[in-house]
Amino acid sequence: MSFFESITKKSKLKAAIKQTTEARSSDGHTADQLFKKVYQDYAEVVANEPLIAEALYNWGLALLHQARTKSGEAAANLYQDAIAKFSFCLTIEPAYLGAALDGGVAYMELARVKAVEANDSLYERAKSYFEKANAIQAGSASYNVACIYGLRSEKEGCLNALEISKNKGYLPVVADIIADPDLDRVKHQDWFVDFMESLNKKPEAAVEVSEAVVKDAALNEKPEVVENPVVADTPIIEKVEVEDDSVEDAAAVAEPEVVEHNALVAEDAAVPEKTEVAAEADVVAEEIK
Repeated sequence: MSFFESITKKSKLKAAIKQTTEARSSDGHTADQLFKKVYQDYAEVVANEPLIAEALYNWGLALLHQARTKSGEAAANLYQDAIAKFSFCLTIEPAYLGAALDGGVAYMELARVKAVEANDSLYERAKSYFEKANAIQAGSASYNVACIYGLRSEKEGCLNALEISKNKGYLPVVADIIADPDLDRVKHQDWFVDFMESLNKKPEAAVEVSEAVVKDAALNEKPEVVENPVVADTPIIEKVEVEDDSVEDAAAVAEPEVVEHNALVAEDAAVPEKTEVAAEADVVAEEIK
């Protein structure tokens, strides 16, 4: 925080303290409005302080873990203290996901310690924290919401929350869902069994998709195999034609040389034959040209 921001916040804090005094001396609706304004000013003073928010969150997390080692009133007091830290953290950093999630968890565990009914306000407060977490990051607390609906045996709310959790990638593994006591009231209902069976079918669907992709890839590769011989044939044919022409030219050139050499050796013996052969060679050469 810069020096200027520090001065601004100090001024706002002084003004809020003064308005608090005024609110305390007022009555009825006027007092309520003044208190509401004061709370907003206090929230602005403590807002945007990441280090303080992180410290409060981890403080609350430590209290939450300690509460789990206690029972009765000792545990309840620790849970309430943890909730206060998470709440303060969210006041400073409204988008602090961990504080929203663990605040809801703390309320649920406090409700179990106090052994209240599923419709108790403690569960409603837990649900409020989970909904805040979902607003920060969609689906992050949908499974927790499903557990609250499961405790109340509310099919529609529970199934919808489970589906959202699955689609967003936050659903626990099957074994953990089956072992969760918060879902005991709905585990044997047909819709829940169908939902769990749909989770078991998911790997099979993935295998089918993979096989389809492999088949498509194989089909796409076939044209390339057919095309290769065609490309290879062209230069081979051209090469043969060039070599044939070269051989024929060589033969045509070589034959007159042989005839002329023989003529030097036995000039009188076979002149007619030699002349005919030479003439034929000339004709072949002309045809080649």
